[in-house]
Amino acid sequence: MKIGVPKETAAGERRVALVPEVVGKLTRAGHEVVVERGAGDAALIPDAAFEQAGATLVGPGEPFDADVVVKVAPPTDTEVGRLRATSTLIAFLAPLTNGAGITAIAQTGATSFAVEAIPRISRAQAMDALSSQANIAGYRSVLIAAMELGRYFPMLMTAAGTIRPATVLVLGAGVAGLQAIATARRLGAVVQGFDVRAAVKEQVESLGAKFLEFDLGGDLEGTGGYARELTPEQQARQQELMAEAIGKADVVITTALVPGRRAPILVTAHAVELMKPGSVVVDLAGEQGGNCELSKPGETVIAHDVKIVAPLNLASTLAEHASSLYARNVEALLALMTGEQGELKLDFEDEVIAGACITRDGEIVHEGAKAAAGSAAG
Repeated sequence: MKIGVPKETAAGERRVALVPEVVGKLTRAGHEVVVERGAGDAALIPDAAFEQAGATLVGPGEPFDADVVVKVAPPTDTEVGRLRATSTLIAFLAPLTNGAGITAIAQTGATSFAVEAIPRISRAQAMDALSSQANIAGYRSVLIAAMELGRYFPMLMTAAGTIRPATVLVLGAGVAGLQAIATARRLGAVVQGFDVRAAVKEQVESLGAKFLEFDLGGDLEGTGGYARELTPEQQARQQELMAEAIGKADVVITTALVPGRRAPILVTAHAVELMKPGSVVVDLAGEQGGNCELSKPGETVIAHDVKIVAPLNLASTLAEHASSLYARNVEALLALMTGEQGELKLDFEDEVIAGACITRDGEIVHEGAKAAAGSAAG
């Protein structure tokens, strides 16, 4: 099959959907790969590296003539206009929130797959782009906190006396949260982790952190590895108990998301007020409204002498490795879509293929995306 890799055009997007290592594997397997000139520039991957791996360099728009188009960010209106009924698109598509965009893709007749909709099952772990990119975000969040905090992370014993280690509280123990815990521990901080899902306690403790527990009325694990949404009463109780714990931390890193919904508020304005001057909040849920009541997505603000950072698209700031991991996710998905003769073969009886498919034959086939499209149309 012919695989096209356009240059990403979304603001701040530095990643590229395939890297030379994966391009080489695909071309050796008999596939044709075309890469738009400059597609890897922002990730510091030169065109020559793609050529050496067997790719053909092409001009703007030409990758959309391929059988399969692989991207990172959702396509722009112009890019959607280049899709055809015979096109297969693989990318982050935000199917639960991008109703208008999904509708536009469906109208082209293209078959599209959202990498964030891939079922989070054991067989699909190698394709799990959400996890690979969240891992990077969790790591990067701690580095941001360490830079913004006007104190050491580790305990230091010096001739001038002993410096106590920083205390870090990580809210949400999914992939990003666990990586944040591990990174903060490597930097020498005393770390606590919190999650409403009791099942992650062992994982948090295995990384050398203390698991912070609140009784909110039973286990709150939802589907797909996410926490289920709390009731208003549970949210109020959680915020009350959380404020006290937050007030004792030097750094709070928040990672709690509910797919397709606004991120839950875990750090209230009152909780920020309880924190010591100079403390830092790094809110990884900024793109879904933020876990901190005072967060401004994409900005750093100071309130009550506490610095609140809500970065966007953190994975893109480590573009080289983020691209490499994402490309391997795409490679694994493409392998599932490839027939014995190297042709594109989409088996919609396969739960991974069916679960990730968003549009097909001019229709939106993903239930969550249908709801989002209906809301956008209304």
